[in-house]
Amino acid sequence: MKSTATIKILLVLAISLFYTNSSSAQEKNTTEYDQGFRLGVGLNAGYALNDPYKLTLGADARLQYDLTKRYSLTLTTGFSNLFVSQSDGADLGFIPAKVGLKAFVWNDEFYVMGEAGAAFAVTNNYNQTSLLLAPSIGYATKYIDVSLRYEHYSDFQKLNNNRTTGKGVGQLGVRLAYGFQL
Repeated sequence: MKSTATIKILLVLAISLFYTNSSSAQEKNTTEYDQGFRLGVGLNAGYALNDPYKLTLGADARLQYDLTKRYSLTLTTGFSNLFVSQSDGADLGFIPAKVGLKAFVWNDEFYVMGEAGAAFAVTNNYNQTSLLLAPSIGYATKYIDVSLRYEHYSDFQKLNNNRTTGKGVGQLGVRLAYGFQL
């Protein structure tokens, strides 16, 4: 009878010890990485892939919420301008509004990101709003973020000598940004 009581006490102690170790391990993991917001301010430059547009320039602000050390949600807006080549038409300025998911894939510095949203044209009496899709790859440190991305504006018109030749304009761009934790 005494041995049964001893076995029960040892069993309760073993379970308690296991529970205590697993609880402290969970606390340790949550304190290693603080979830939170980051804000990044960036400059963009690129090359438009469809006529009559050639050069693209812009600036943006990106709010990022870190879900985990590897995954973050993003919200990006700013202003971009697609410049025309020579006299083929008017420049197109627009305000992008995008949401995205950023996933760090190597050394917690290299990432891939996908964004989707809308591009609101605001210049030259062009009142079109376009679906905007933007995959990118990049490198980020505590303060610097450099990325290469492709952006596609599905509803912006391709023009040639001020005549519409179809829809869908794309650009390949580089973003250089300074970011900080809020």
